[in-house]
Amino acid sequence: MLNSTILIKVKQRLNKLASNDYDNIEPWQIVEAFNKGQTDWCRRNLHGTNLSKEGDEQSTRRVDDLEVLLSTIPLFMTDRKTFYESNIKPANYLQWKRVSTQLTKDCCKKPKTSVIYLAEQANIDELLRDNNKKPSYEWGETFCTQKGGRIQIYTNGEFEITNTQLTYYRQPLRIEISGVTDPYTGITPTADVQSEFKEDLIELFVEEAVKIIAGDIESMNQLQRAGQSVEQNN
Repeated sequence: MLNSTILIKVKQRLNKLASNDYDNIEPWQIVEAFNKGQTDWCRRNLHGTNLSKEGDEQSTRRVDDLEVLLSTIPLFMTDRKTFYESNIKPANYLQWKRVSTQLTKDCCKKPKTSVIYLAEQANIDELLRDNNKKPSYEWGETFCTQKGGRIQIYTNGEFEITNTQLTYYRQPLRIEISGVTDPYTGITPTADVQSEFKEDLIELFVEEAVKIIAGDIESMNQLQRAGQSVEQNN
């Protein structure tokens, strides 16, 4: 969907398509509301706070809607004796999906595929002492935690890790309109950046933008209608 179409749709649903009154909406406001709306929508549906209570990959619709945001990148790991620590997670990181790595040991240098599960910082000491849950090269299993924007994969000093990758949901790309100053960066783009989502999702993001702007200008009828439309068609 063209950005010009998004502008028209938002103004139409706010009854401001040809308005010259004090509530006239500027293009940069629509861009800001649309970008905020798509981020809000992604967070809600990844967590499952929607009408159908479907979160990340709990239905084919959630998979189809959100797979465009899945990214996989290599992680550069530093040995901290008890664990390996990654570099800082990417700036566009939105939500955890999984981390994968391979294990190596002096007795067997051929990398071994492992299972890694995400654990809580509060449980680290207990997990390292639990014979059923502590890092194990023989079982090809360990755990990881997150702290300070980095990922820690625990080895208990019993093995090394290699070929580590992070799969995560990234922030959605923000739309930009040529000649309209980006409210996030203060830069005026020279070319349009279109939404990366499917047409049916963009229609929902239009309603999200309408909902945000209607709330800002205290247009209660449009606010209520847009909110109902987003959830009923989600």
